[in-house]
Amino acid sequence: MAVIETEKQRGRYAALAIAAVVIVLGIPLWWKTTETYRAWLPFSQINELDSLQLQLSVEVEVVFSRGTLSPEQQKKVPLSQTREQEHQVDAKTVLRYRYETKYRTATIMEEDALNQPSAQEADLSLHMLSESACGSVVVYIIPETSTLLPADVKVYVGQRRTALLRAALFEGTAGLKEVLSTLEPQVKQVVDTMSFSHQDILAALSDRIRVGQVSKESLADSMRAIKSSPGYEITFSLLNPDPKSHSLHWDIEGAVNSYIQPLLDKLNPIANFSVDSQILYYAVLGVNPRFDNSVSAYTLNADSLAHVINPVEARLGSNAASSNPVLNFLLYVPDAQHSPLFIRDHSKRDVPSNAFHSPRWGGIMVYNVNDMYEPEAEFPVDININMSKVMGVFLAQLRLMLGVQKTQPPPGFVLQSAGSEGLADWELDRLMWSRSVENIATASTTITSLAQLLDQISNIVINDNIAKQVSSAVTSLQAAVAELEAGNLAFALQYSREAILASERAFFDPSLLHLLYFPDDQKFAIYIPLFLPMCVPIVLSLLKIANEIRQRRADKLAKKD
Repeated sequence: MAVIETEKQRGRYAALAIAAVVIVLGIPLWWKTTETYRAWLPFSQINELDSLQLQLSVEVEVVFSRGTLSPEQQKKVPLSQTREQEHQVDAKTVLRYRYETKYRTATIMEEDALNQPSAQEADLSLHMLSESACGSVVVYIIPETSTLLPADVKVYVGQRRTALLRAALFEGTAGLKEVLSTLEPQVKQVVDTMSFSHQDILAALSDRIRVGQVSKESLADSMRAIKSSPGYEITFSLLNPDPKSHSLHWDIEGAVNSYIQPLLDKLNPIANFSVDSQILYYAVLGVNPRFDNSVSAYTLNADSLAHVINPVEARLGSNAASSNPVLNFLLYVPDAQHSPLFIRDHSKRDVPSNAFHSPRWGGIMVYNVNDMYEPEAEFPVDININMSKVMGVFLAQLRLMLGVQKTQPPPGFVLQSAGSEGLADWELDRLMWSRSVENIATASTTITSLAQLLDQISNIVINDNIAKQVSSAVTSLQAAVAELEAGNLAFALQYSREAILASERAFFDPSLLHLLYFPDDQKFAIYIPLFLPMCVPIVLSLLKIANEIRQRRADKLAKKD
């Protein structure tokens, strides 16, 4: 009897020991080794990014030249004024524009620069004196009698960040306050032309706000331009469908260096660019042109242009080593049987450039060569392509694809052509304002979407690299917003590019694939067959021990009674 009792006692201790080991060591160890690792993320700061409140600050300098102010008025300058505008775009988007205008008189060296024979020379001389900060605007007020501008020109906008504004001589009886009030709307016109407009910023936010708030022109420009990216691939292709008749020669390397590279160098703060070229033989358009007897030529109507790109694109190939967007520019030389070939618009009129572009894809130019040789010439005919003519068209298309929109100046304004660089400094500033805002909006949307996804699905692993990228994106976004508010456009663009890079790396990280991890119901389906056979004996033993203890207590109480 004593032996049996000893064995029961040993069984009880064994069951208690096993249960203790399972509860104290087994369950915590299992829980720790099977839990989903989730690094810390700054969710509170990410939630603040969901409400986008941007302030864009522009520094404006108004310089009065000799003969525009009376001596009494000159005594009251320099001085500064600040003008602010606020636009509540929607419940989560607020835009504020701050214009800090500084008024002063011209220095002796600036007066000498303004005495140049032409406005273009004056603009260059002023630029040589001092280079204006990125995003700023300098307006020189010149007398109405000045010969720098033609009689019918009121404002001249140069290649840099400088404008010349013709103004009537202000009488000495008028106070400086009245003078500045008279000038304010004219200066505002100049600033709106050389800097951003409200519609430009709304177009940059078109993916975040309702489309109805953006004007048709700005929306069309935004949809035409390729989306902001850290880098772009530009490919120039020569399509020769009839190499037996035409032996084509194009100096694409020299043309790119002369016409395209100066523009790309100027756009270096916006993105990185790589350029390549190729020649495709026996590449034909996917549409058969129609012969027009009235002009003895083949034509492509505007309605058929949409069907041209897909068949050609299949021959272009792609750079698999790069994830950057590709801009394609195709030069198509028609075969001898379909020459000449002209592109017509919706009004059935010939397009002067004989080219067309497809939004966010690129452009195609048709280059006729039938008038370069006689019908009885021996084939194949050697043909040297006029790259100046071709690159003029491709350069205009590239500007549109990259978001450099053609500015419509107010009456009386003259905009100096960009020259060999292909882009004026103030045009670059306009693009940088739009790209900065677009990058901030895109990166904030990406980060907030990622945070909501990770918050809703608790089984996704958040490794340290993702946490690092998210924190970097949030920090860069906050810095970009602060630099915009301070008016430091170059730094704002740089931080916004870093933010969009970090946010996309985090969002598209391969480890964030939900299907790689089991949801809770699948976990139970796997672990129940494993733990149930082990847990049943332990639970039954514990229940038996509890029943025995309860029975002993009941027997003791019965004996006492």
